[in-house]
Amino acid sequence: MTTTHHLRTLTHGLHALAVLLLAALWLAACSRPKAEVPAHSRPVSEAPHTFPDYRDVVIPPNIAPLNMQVKNAGTAFVAHISAGSHSITAAAGADGVLQFDSLQWRTLLSQTRGHDLRVSLYAQREGEWVSLPAYTMHVAEEEIDRYLSYRLIEPSYEIYRQLGLYQRDLEGFGVRTIYENNRRYESDHNHCINCHNYQNHSTRRMLFHVRGKHGGTVFVENGKAVKMNMKSDSLLASAVYPTWHPQHNWVVFSSNQTGQAFHLRNPQKIEVIDYGSDLIFYDAERHTVCNVLKTDADLETFPCWAPDGRKLYYCSAHVAQFEGLNTDQRRDLVTNLYTQLHYNVMSMTFDPATRTWGAPQVEVDCAAMGRSAAVPRVSPDGRYVLFTMADYGQFHIWHLSADLYVKDLQTGQVEPLAAANSPRQESYHAWSSNGRWIVVASRRDDASYSRAYIAYFDKQGKSHKAFLMPQHDPRQNVWLTKSYNVPELTRDAVPVSPDDLKACIYADDKAQPVRYGK
Repeated sequence: MTTTHHLRTLTHGLHALAVLLLAALWLAACSRPKAEVPAHSRPVSEAPHTFPDYRDVVIPPNIAPLNMQVKNAGTAFVAHISAGSHSITAAAGADGVLQFDSLQWRTLLSQTRGHDLRVSLYAQREGEWVSLPAYTMHVAEEEIDRYLSYRLIEPSYEIYRQLGLYQRDLEGFGVRTIYENNRRYESDHNHCINCHNYQNHSTRRMLFHVRGKHGGTVFVENGKAVKMNMKSDSLLASAVYPTWHPQHNWVVFSSNQTGQAFHLRNPQKIEVIDYGSDLIFYDAERHTVCNVLKTDADLETFPCWAPDGRKLYYCSAHVAQFEGLNTDQRRDLVTNLYTQLHYNVMSMTFDPATRTWGAPQVEVDCAAMGRSAAVPRVSPDGRYVLFTMADYGQFHIWHLSADLYVKDLQTGQVEPLAAANSPRQESYHAWSSNGRWIVVASRRDDASYSRAYIAYFDKQGKSHKAFLMPQHDPRQNVWLTKSYNVPELTRDAVPVSPDDLKACIYADDKAQPVRYGK
């Protein structure tokens, strides 16, 4: 069979598929009622059942439409959202998928900043309309950063042949690819990408790691990408978990020796365990790296700068038995002790003029509580430290006990973010640049897939109910069999193209080495 015939057959097949899809969309549209409030309806007491659940949430005034699917019984549905004289209406057929007009939605939110929205849902049953109990959503005064970047990855421990970094425009539904590692299943593409990080919520300076083939750390400054070889015989292992200094072109990483343990009969499925980890300091101007902390019996990880750049927060677990052991011995020991690893939230002062460190201080003594912390993140105003706390360990993605906690650095009080947490896993989290919003990767929906949830954090230091990042079709949250990993908020879009990043990553001969030393 000729190539031309193959192409002609493929073209005819795609054309037929497009016709069927358009027909399905036309039928769905025809089955929807008019987007208007029913003239007559009978109130019922059953609670609204929607996915996502947007009842009683606080939302940014610049968020995309909160489209949803009504799960209550009915052959047609109408949603009416109002505040005073301002309102918007959407309708759905039997599938219950309500999609609001983006322009009308944006106008409604701009007119109702600081006010409550009343949401009224109507369902048609056997020709009669019923009205479900109304609920509210509050529109905050403060906006959320426009862009959310994240990695999409298999939810468990599959090989890293299909993953990428992406950036979502939260004011709409647009998603652009930052970089994908594999589009054609070629072995040359088989490399992991992770740990994307930005300086001060801006993409002017960003970085991410490449593991495996074409490995290195990609630094982007003002749209230009450079790959650095961060390996050094003087370091414990590769550099991970970066945090960029707020004022200078310096990055602190942790250098981790990591292993995985797999459960055969446990809903938590997998443990990721450090059997060695130190903190390292990288000067991106001089291309030099040196140790911040290098210890045998302490596992330091997840560094994070305070916004003034004069203090570093991190997590650390003390394992006295590690003293004097070699790598293999530490690995064997930690495999048996992993449920006894309890990480505290720590801090060290830093003098930028002399680049000297103060003595480590305990910020939250999780070990004394029989708990363990991960991923401390300081609020932009410097007042709060947000972290996750679980029963043990530091890789909380699969830990059902993992919840968000916050320490008030003025009062010293530590408390859970009760309103934003769920009975399932809360893991990686990040602040917005104004400190009023938190985004967290949560498995609260099904305990298997991490999805991006957004929660309001008010001026009194209290959290509010988290809501799922909206999608054009709310069912996309279920259809996508990938986990959202490492969500990070930025004010601006990534300025470098996927092709430019690919050229940088694949140019192994141009990777620049780093020197060990001050």
